[in-house]
Amino acid sequence: MSDTLPSFDDTTDFENADRGFVAALVPGVVRAADGRVVWDNDAYAFLKADCPDSAHPGLWRQSQLCARQGLYEVTEGIYQVRGLDMSNMTLVEGERGVVVVDPLISVETAAAALALYREHRGERPVTGVIYTHSHGDHFGGVRGVLPHGTEEGVPILAPAGFLEHAVSENVYAGNAMTRRATFMYGMGLPKGPEGQIGTGLGQGGSTGTISLIPPTLDITRTGQEETVDGVRIVFQLTPGTEAPAEMNFLFPDHRALCLAENATHNMHNVLTLRGAVVRDSRIWARYLDEAVEYFHGRYDVGFASHHWPTWGHDEVVRFLEEQRDLYAYLHDQTLRLLNEGHTGVEVAERIELPPALERAWHARGYYGSLSHNAKAVYQRYLGWYDGNPAHLWEQPPVELARRYVELAGGPADALAKARGYAEDGDLRFAATLLNHLVFADPENHEAKEALAGVYERLGFGAENATWRNFYLRGAQELRHGVVLEAVDMTNPEMAMALTVPMLIDSLAVRIDGPRAWDDDLTIDLVLTDGPAGTVVHRLTLRHGALTHRETAGPPRTSAGLTLTLGKERLLGLLAGKDPAELGVGVDGDPALLARLLSRVTTPDPGFPIVTP
Repeated sequence: MSDTLPSFDDTTDFENADRGFVAALVPGVVRAADGRVVWDNDAYAFLKADCPDSAHPGLWRQSQLCARQGLYEVTEGIYQVRGLDMSNMTLVEGERGVVVVDPLISVETAAAALALYREHRGERPVTGVIYTHSHGDHFGGVRGVLPHGTEEGVPILAPAGFLEHAVSENVYAGNAMTRRATFMYGMGLPKGPEGQIGTGLGQGGSTGTISLIPPTLDITRTGQEETVDGVRIVFQLTPGTEAPAEMNFLFPDHRALCLAENATHNMHNVLTLRGAVVRDSRIWARYLDEAVEYFHGRYDVGFASHHWPTWGHDEVVRFLEEQRDLYAYLHDQTLRLLNEGHTGVEVAERIELPPALERAWHARGYYGSLSHNAKAVYQRYLGWYDGNPAHLWEQPPVELARRYVELAGGPADALAKARGYAEDGDLRFAATLLNHLVFADPENHEAKEALAGVYERLGFGAENATWRNFYLRGAQELRHGVVLEAVDMTNPEMAMALTVPMLIDSLAVRIDGPRAWDDDLTIDLVLTDGPAGTVVHRLTLRHGALTHRETAGPPRTSAGLTLTLGKERLLGLLAGKDPAELGVGVDGDPALLARLLSRVTTPDPGFPIVTP
């Protein structure tokens, strides 16, 4: 984006962010049962000051808005708790209780949000839960609003495919994604003008207990209507937009439109920097256009799972149409430029937003950016390869770095030249050259400190919060090494929500293939407590690959080992417990299970990112 910012005299966002305020949580701190702080919104009090030189003024403004915390009335009978996690919790009052939309990331923050609501609106029971989409900040705190033993008879609504995509994003690639998320969200950085000031989408993510209760009612089509505790809801299914499984919905009796995370007050990610499946900005724009027409005239306020609402039907339409055009323009202009032969990097340097969108605060790149989103669109259509044979079989980072440093005249000359580029203001190339030097010689502390200084300067100038956090977290790790954060997406609560095929898939992606090249074994898991009765899952480890299939009756051929058990005992087996200790039925050679589990690896949650 250009350096031209919209007018700071436009205070509409501040007025809307404060509208309907009921009360704040005081102090704005949430703790786990053991006393550990899992959320501290009070740490952002420094944002009340004017923007310092160490932050981009647009990002500072966005963080000031996102840091507002408390219970807010959206319209009669609909409330939001904002500022107690990265996402918002919405509460819709029904005939007997309250329907919760998106119960935050952590059990602890969700419980605190519900308690704040009840303090001011009464002890209404939770009579329904809606997950707008399949990202962890919209379901992880569900046990905070529906503790064990209270979920009986409470409908849990989600878009079709929710569970599959929640698992594939948070479990299959969970270790790598979680590690990169610590950079993206600035976890471990001090909160302050020279550290983490937010994420653009919210202030950060809580670090409490993650949970998941599987949906009981799937939304499978646009136009589907459901009534939960007397609350009428009309759904628009929007798969492939901000999440693979997502939906907007209208509360017609409240004249309120929930936009999930499809339209928020910033440019979103087409490919999030923590990693995910590339989103389809073309479909995203089309579903926003569909929402404009499908719900036209039936609402007076639009709200989302992040940020603050927009009031006034015409204002919501304008907001949606500008968001629609933002993603359509991004998609179409990237395709135009790639079809002219430009690579993803070149497209990102050339693409510019129309001035009207540049001047819209909600289209600014605080979370997604025009640069990395254009590269994501390129990746969706053409993949990682840009067509240049020189890039088809390049050396890996360390070997490439050693050769660049040699070409630069050795470590001392490379360091001097990199400092020269930094002094001249060419921070981008200084970072590139210093990164090569660090990868060629990771014990060169002078080079690491120089690179950390360049990253710091790049971070201070970034309008995009996630770029800022990546740069500053990179500088921190160069100076102090890897410090792991307390984030766990693989706890037993999550595991119990997975289907058996999902559990087996999560095992398959951790098989050490080369060690299993010569293995040839078959294990049948006879699950006795499935929703459809007894089901056999056949596991085959052959040629280093663990595959499985499901049958309702006995398999055609016999297995080397048959285990008869329920899902909870299966979780115990996968955790390494003895079958006899768990009371599992065993028929065949139990050594086959031990051999299979011996091939399962445990990934390093602290793998290096800014060093080799």
